[in-house]
Amino acid sequence: MESVFKRDKNRLIREYDSEKLWIEPWGKNSLRVRSTYLAEIGMEDWALLQPEEQNAEINIDEEKAAITNGEIKAELTTAGKITFFNQHDEVLLQEYVRNRKNIKEFCSALKVDAREFKSNLGGDFQLTMRFESNPNEKLYGMGQYQQPYLDLKNCTLELAQRNSQASVPFALSSLGYGFLWNNPAVGQVTFGKNITEWVATSTKQLDFWITAGDTPAEIEESYARATGTVPMMPDYGMGFWQCKLRYQTQEELLAVAREYKRRNLPISLIVIDYFHWPKQGDWRFDLDYWPDPDAMVRELDEMGIELMVSIWPTVDKKSENYQEMLQKGYLTRTEKGIRITHDFLGNTVYLDPTNPGARDFVWKTAKKNYYDKGIKTFWLDEAEPEYNVYDFENYRYHLGSNAQVGNIYPTMFSKAFYDGMTDAGQENVVNLVRCAWAGSQRYGALVWSGDIDSSFASLRNQFNIGLNMGLAGIPWWTTDIGGFHGGDPNDPDFRECMIRWFQYGAFCPVFRIHGDREPHSEPLGTSGGGLCPSGADNEVWSYGEEAYEIFKKYMLMRERLRPYITELMKAAHEKGTPLMRPLFYDFPKDKEAWNIEDAYMFGPDLLVAPVLHEGARSRKVYLPKGASWKDAHTNKRYDGGQYIECDAPIDTIPLFLKDGSELPVLE
Repeated sequence: MESVFKRDKNRLIREYDSEKLWIEPWGKNSLRVRSTYLAEIGMEDWALLQPEEQNAEINIDEEKAAITNGEIKAELTTAGKITFFNQHDEVLLQEYVRNRKNIKEFCSALKVDAREFKSNLGGDFQLTMRFESNPNEKLYGMGQYQQPYLDLKNCTLELAQRNSQASVPFALSSLGYGFLWNNPAVGQVTFGKNITEWVATSTKQLDFWITAGDTPAEIEESYARATGTVPMMPDYGMGFWQCKLRYQTQEELLAVAREYKRRNLPISLIVIDYFHWPKQGDWRFDLDYWPDPDAMVRELDEMGIELMVSIWPTVDKKSENYQEMLQKGYLTRTEKGIRITHDFLGNTVYLDPTNPGARDFVWKTAKKNYYDKGIKTFWLDEAEPEYNVYDFENYRYHLGSNAQVGNIYPTMFSKAFYDGMTDAGQENVVNLVRCAWAGSQRYGALVWSGDIDSSFASLRNQFNIGLNMGLAGIPWWTTDIGGFHGGDPNDPDFRECMIRWFQYGAFCPVFRIHGDREPHSEPLGTSGGGLCPSGADNEVWSYGEEAYEIFKKYMLMRERLRPYITELMKAAHEKGTPLMRPLFYDFPKDKEAWNIEDAYMFGPDLLVAPVLHEGARSRKVYLPKGASWKDAHTNKRYDGGQYIECDAPIDTIPLFLKDGSELPVLE
């Protein structure tokens, strides 16, 4: 009988019944696996870039076949089970099979296959991919989920985009592999104690990528080569960004910028938030409230302050652009019901950035009305998109149903502006965006953690999110300092939360204050940009004198760190290295470092231990083995490999310099 295996150049193929399975090299020490029950394997690369051509070693015999690419090997049995090994012949990951198809292996009457394709009405499948679980494994990455866990083992995660949730399905394992679920379908993953299970509710094929490495850094760098790296962060990105909900007029924004300069405070960028436009989808200034944008940009430029403006992908049915976009198929469709996908100060439909024509249209409109006035950085808000109701199965795009391809929406929104800006000759593109998927980083996506609560509990969530986003391949990440929803600048309890958040924010990749503070001010009018209210003041002098002096201390500290941060941004651009990372990233041989979930490395030389609990004035800090450490505040020296108790008065975040560091004096 003819073998189920065959080789096609560098590709190992198994064909049995209706299934076609491909395993092929895809970058250094990495393999890509695809499978379908349709007539042909689909050729979309989704998050992956085309790799350089490689020579894999493929061996086929009667019972099994194997493909080896550098430090990784996949072994495939005639019954179809795949097992992945590293160069030490240790099992990294193996499929979960419980059937009787090969009695020479573990035989089970459960009739559970590793790769399960269940037909959906309409011709595609619900796909379930099952792997054996190692209970001692630790897993990181996967993007942004509003929960307090850094190690994601034993977590269940929705593979879907929501406001404050970004599904970036790359997981880094303590066992020495990285795994990308290269499928933009809505679904779910369970990293259970007894099984690991990936589910896509509507898809045409299985597609994943796996890499092996001896260290987290090696794995992360392989992933960055496979999916791309961020551009180089422009110089203004290293400094302080001022934002609030929302500056209502041109004069209000300029008054804030002038006050920062009057106080000799370092400020790099200021933001114009949403509803500075007449109608959603017009993508231009409302001249009643922003009467001379060109003069505003010139004055800010003279002060050395970059201007960012908010872009929403919502298009009001009364917008000057709606009818043309509708005619040309540039808008998201609904499968059922009235075609309204977001109801906020108008009946709106979302732009469909999976359509190249729609991407070109929104960019050309923004270029004419913003970019050509000197505005070179954008805030791509609502980028999930934030449907009023997250009925993912009810929306359809140019590329397919939301259920099949919806998670790629934020990537395509970022791509629209990245492509337009680079075509205009701009280098070092950075745009603030509220969501991401795998590969978003290569389009200049600086992701922030969405509309989050203003509390210490929320701060603790952001701590873990920032680290997992970096490990998911999104090194440009930031958070609303102080949270978004609520918080009164005159409330002493909130001031404490704000101070601790600000200290932490100074050691995030981007240092940015934002929030919808209480109490609200009234709308200025009844039409256009005047319809929307604003939050209370949110400048660094809005929280009282004690907080102001602390904020100023950390703003100046950030300025002294700019040369160091520039080097970290260079590493992110060149190798995909996250700026902020768990202790185990730099100290993988220290077993205790893998257990630390309340401190992190900001680059290779600075250990940051934020104060994450209300009322705390001291905290325990673990200093990793493999280095000696110096307290950045007291200059006291410590050996690594120990816990210490350190003081943390309200004006102090514990910071430790690795011995031999050439960082500037922080105090």
